[in-house]
Amino acid sequence: MRAPRETRRTALHAGAWWLWALGLATAASRTTNPLLLGLLIAVAGYVVAVRRTDAPWARSYGAFLRIGLLVLAIRLFFAVFLGSPIPGTRVLVTLPEVPLPDWARGVRLGGAVTAEGLLFAFYDGLKLATLLICVGAANALANPVRLLKSLPGALYEAGVAVVVAMTFAPNLVADVQRLRSARRLRGRPDRGVKALLQVGMPVLEGALERSVALAAAMDARGYGRTARVPAAVRHTTTALTLGGLLGVCAGTYGLLAAQGAGYGLPVLLAGLAAALGGLRLGGRRSVRTRYRPDRWGLRAWLVAGSGAAVAALMIWASDYAPQALHPPAVPLTAPTLPLWPAASVLLGLVPAFVAPAPARPSSGAAAPARTGPASRTPAASRPPSRTPAGPASGVPAASRAAARPRSEESTQ
Repeated sequence: MRAPRETRRTALHAGAWWLWALGLATAASRTTNPLLLGLLIAVAGYVVAVRRTDAPWARSYGAFLRIGLLVLAIRLFFAVFLGSPIPGTRVLVTLPEVPLPDWARGVRLGGAVTAEGLLFAFYDGLKLATLLICVGAANALANPVRLLKSLPGALYEAGVAVVVAMTFAPNLVADVQRLRSARRLRGRPDRGVKALLQVGMPVLEGALERSVALAAAMDARGYGRTARVPAAVRHTTTALTLGGLLGVCAGTYGLLAAQGAGYGLPVLLAGLAAALGGLRLGGRRSVRTRYRPDRWGLRAWLVAGSGAAVAALMIWASDYAPQALHPPAVPLTAPTLPLWPAASVLLGLVPAFVAPAPARPSSGAAAPARTGPASRTPAASRPPSRTPAGPASGVPAASRAAARPRSEESTQ
């Protein structure tokens, strides 16, 4: 199945990208093997590279990569200076230890830094960084405006707040890049603390202007209007929605925990059923309509299903191969790449082949359109116009100079 070019009709549903990314994040939460985590990062990065557009939110993936590296560095910093719960025998360096009072027992500043403690911290930090990178991939691929249009009517108000929060980071990255480019064009430095401070104020000003414009637009469109429904329907909707969301949270925690996969899936399905029933009833309060709603087609099922398959296979692999998914830090052993879990991670590459390819920029904007034989002649080789005209007519200066003596003779 060949992927078509992305248009208004063939665009992928934004929810499919989020389900795919959450599936990869679930798989990353089930392992600390650095080889599998690196493979998950590579899969997410490749899909983003071949399927993201030129929209402002698509530029936020690099920022999430930097945040992931920062999280990894902070985790290693804490392991070096605050110690690690993992005992080790291979001491790399011994730092001066600061004595602490008795009430701070269990916490240390400085001391021996072991290879086992650093390796454990590296595994833990890389796992958290992979989760952030998977979320960044969803931010770079999913259109937040179209995702908001796809939400149920009962979640529209909350969805607006979530979408505004999700677009904060992409808009911030776009503003910083625009201001740094402007500083480079003016011959000013765009790196360093001083440049960052000078860029911060315009970025804050732009964020405030967008907030005011967004508030005015929401007020003009009647944000918050609701229809009248009976009290019994409101109470039933509240009970089903809250109970369902609590069930979804408990089931998700069970799936992400190490020993909760047995009860996590039934609780998650029951919570989803209750939440969907509550959202169905809550949609009666919404008086808004949808213009050209996005359809959930076959390609959306394939993209979302690939992420779900990666998560399910990784959860299953944690039961039959726990040692391969969680290599021990004590004693020091080199991690190995398990074959079947690695093959299941590669299923996450399905969106790179079935999702619609981003539309290329039109070539007509870069080159003028050819309307006839005269347009094929280069401008430099065209003869000057012989039509007499005034100075404001756009005729070349040589033609105006040649026409001037004749006008002077006629006046004499």
